[in-house]
Amino acid sequence: MNRTILISGASIAGPSLAYWLTRYGFKVTVVEKASHLRGGGYPIDIRGTARDVVERMGLMARLRRLHVDTRRITFLDTDGSVLTSLRPEAVTGGAEGLDLEVRRGDLADCLYGLVGDKAEFLFGDSIAALDDRGGHVEVTFDSGARRAFDLVIGADGLHSNTRGLAFGPEERYHRYLGFCFAVFTLPNELGLEHEAVLWNTPGRAAALYAQESGDRVYGFLTFAQDEPPFAAFRIPRAQRDLVAATFPDTVWEIPRMVAAMREAGDLFFDIVSQIHMPAWSTGRVALVGDAAYATSFMSGQGSSVSLVGAYVLAGELATHRSDHAAAFAAYEKTIRGFVERNQALATEGGSALAPRTRRHLDARNAMLRGDTALRTRAEGRSAVTSLDLPDYEHALGS
Repeated sequence: MNRTILISGASIAGPSLAYWLTRYGFKVTVVEKASHLRGGGYPIDIRGTARDVVERMGLMARLRRLHVDTRRITFLDTDGSVLTSLRPEAVTGGAEGLDLEVRRGDLADCLYGLVGDKAEFLFGDSIAALDDRGGHVEVTFDSGARRAFDLVIGADGLHSNTRGLAFGPEERYHRYLGFCFAVFTLPNELGLEHEAVLWNTPGRAAALYAQESGDRVYGFLTFAQDEPPFAAFRIPRAQRDLVAATFPDTVWEIPRMVAAMREAGDLFFDIVSQIHMPAWSTGRVALVGDAAYATSFMSGQGSSVSLVGAYVLAGELATHRSDHAAAFAAYEKTIRGFVERNQALATEGGSALAPRTRRHLDARNAMLRGDTALRTRAEGRSAVTSLDLPDYEHALGS
């Protein structure tokens, strides 16, 4: 009987998995390298099948109260003129009045609130070594503690430590999508409220996003880059110089955004990438969420896929309590197609956020102007985010 389970990571996938596993009677420990639950972060979407998952968790009412409610996305042409303004659902394929948009930190708080007193949480620690003995996994923590668990699940994000220990270097599974991005906050001089404004030129995008009325907005600068700028990751000033050099434009709010980016104390710079793995488990170790199948922010589906993955993994472990190999295989069989369809949202036909070529940008703009084409694309995205969700209630009493 596989009863004791260690989960690495306490963001979205980890606490979600912990909730379902404790509900099914497993003894769960969650280890998180941060000293406390991480708050903040820009809003994330919960749509499609993920709505069913949070409904089954009893979180829908609370998340509705936390809903950010972005009401409009305005698309600008290269010269800064307005192309069109739309409800977000027209682009995302979501359902107006049904989908959720919440701050990542608020979702993490809600998930922790469900399971914080039911599972053991070890903050300020991490896994240093894994030794799969066949019948159990011996874990050595950075703190020096050593413990044994029946199973270990990595839910520790795109740059998963667990994946590195159990599956090998990230380079084997990392797929760079050819873009870099910088996120920061700056003064809300345009008076934006519950809306986003997006400027594009081929291979580059700039956006201002206001969660609500207030004096600060998020700024996003995204750009195509053939090779990952590894040197810039080691030198913060090099990140700022690279972004500034890529956005010399004097249209719209670009000069102000570049100046704010240079001075921002909260700048986050990274590359746009995904994780693609031939298998999400090895022995008694498995992965869930971004650690296994990061979709990238360009898909708009990372958190939703993580919620669905955690639900299915827990359900299969409860269904196959004495056979983790069968549980891991069923988990993968159930959602791999769903994962791959959602990953493809970030790559097929050029991203709607940052079309890479003039052809892709012109096609995106034509679609924005054409109601029928846009509606067809949105309906296609809606189908991608849907999965016939299994019911694991039978496992509660087993």
